[in-house]
Amino acid sequence: MSPDLDTEFERLSLPLADPFTIARGTTETAENVLVRISDGTHEGIGAAAPSSYYGETPETVEAVLPEYLEVVERVGDPHARQRIERELRQVVGRNPAARAAVDIALADLAAKRLDVPLYRQWGLDPAEAPTSSFSIGSADPEEMRAKAERAVADGFSVLKVKLGTGEDAERLAAVREGAPEARIRVDANGAWTPGEAVARSETLADHGVEFVEQPVPGDDVAGLRHVRERGAVPVAADESVETAADAARVADAVDVVVAKVQKCGSLRATREVAAVAHAHGCEAMLGCMVASNASIAASAHLAPLFDYVDLDGSLLLDSDPFDGVPMPGGDIDLGGVDRPGTTAVDRC
Repeated sequence: MSPDLDTEFERLSLPLADPFTIARGTTETAENVLVRISDGTHEGIGAAAPSSYYGETPETVEAVLPEYLEVVERVGDPHARQRIERELRQVVGRNPAARAAVDIALADLAAKRLDVPLYRQWGLDPAEAPTSSFSIGSADPEEMRAKAERAVADGFSVLKVKLGTGEDAERLAAVREGAPEARIRVDANGAWTPGEAVARSETLADHGVEFVEQPVPGDDVAGLRHVRERGAVPVAADESVETAADAARVADAVDVVVAKVQKCGSLRATREVAAVAHAHGCEAMLGCMVASNASIAASAHLAPLFDYVDLDGSLLLDSDPFDGVPMPGGDIDLGGVDRPGTTAVDRC
C-alpha cells in the first residue's frame, strides 16, 4: 500500500438531547462511524450515519470500511475522488453511508491541502444557501408546542414537524400555536396511505404547511402521484429517492426531491440528484440524518445548490464533538467560514 495516506475509523455513540420520534420509531442515541484520512500534515474527517431503512447499520459500515480504506491508501491521492468513488462501488456496490464517510473525509483533506473551503472550490454563492429547518419530533401535543416555542426563541424560522404516529391534527395544531409565524413543513416518513394523506392534506393547508414530505411508503410512486394530484399541499419525496435515477423516476409524481449525502453515497452523487430534479422541473431539498458535524458539515457546502435545506441533525445531539459550519437560527453562514476543508473540526 502507498504510504501517502493513513486511514482509520472508529464507532461514535452520540446521545440525543431528547428522544426523537418519527413514524418508524424513536432514536435516543445516534450511532455514527468516524473516518479519518491523514497525509501526515493534514487530516480529513468524515462520518457515516447509517440507516437500517437503506439496509445499513454501524456493523455493516465497520465491515466494509477496511476494504474501502484499502482503496484510498492504494490510490494515495485525496484529489482523485472520482476514481476512488468508482473503485469503491466496484468493491461493494451498496453501502452509501460508508462510501459517504470516505468521500467526505477525502473532500475535507483535499480542501485543507488546497487551503480553500469546499464551497469555493465549486464556485458556489454563500448567499444562495437556504435557511435550514429545525425538526420537531413526534410527541405529546403539549410537548411539541413547547419545543416549537423554544425553537422560535432560539431564532429558527422554519420548522419540520414529524407526524404519522397518531393525533396528527392535534400535534400540528399545537406546533402552529407555539410558532404562529414560522414556516412549517410536515414529514410523515411514509406512514399514511394515499387516501389518508389526501384527507390530512386539508388540515395541513389550513395550518399553512409548505409541503408534506414522504406522505406514503417509499416504494409507492403511484401513491405520491395520487397525493400530489388530489391533495391540498405540494409533495416531497425522500425515502423514494436514493440516486439521481430515482429522482428522474419520481419527478412527475412530486414537487420536491430530497437528497442526502448519506443515502446518495458521495457529495458528487448528491449534487446529481439536485441537478436531475431541477432538469425535470422539480425543486430540491438537502437533508441529513441525525449525526455529528463530521457527517453534516460537508453538506452545508452544497446548500446553495438546493431550494430547501434540512441540516439540523447535529443540533439534535446532546453535544457534538465536532464543530461545523455556523448555522445560527438555521442560517447557514458559509461566508463566515474561515477554515479550509468542510470545517468539521474535532473538539476532543
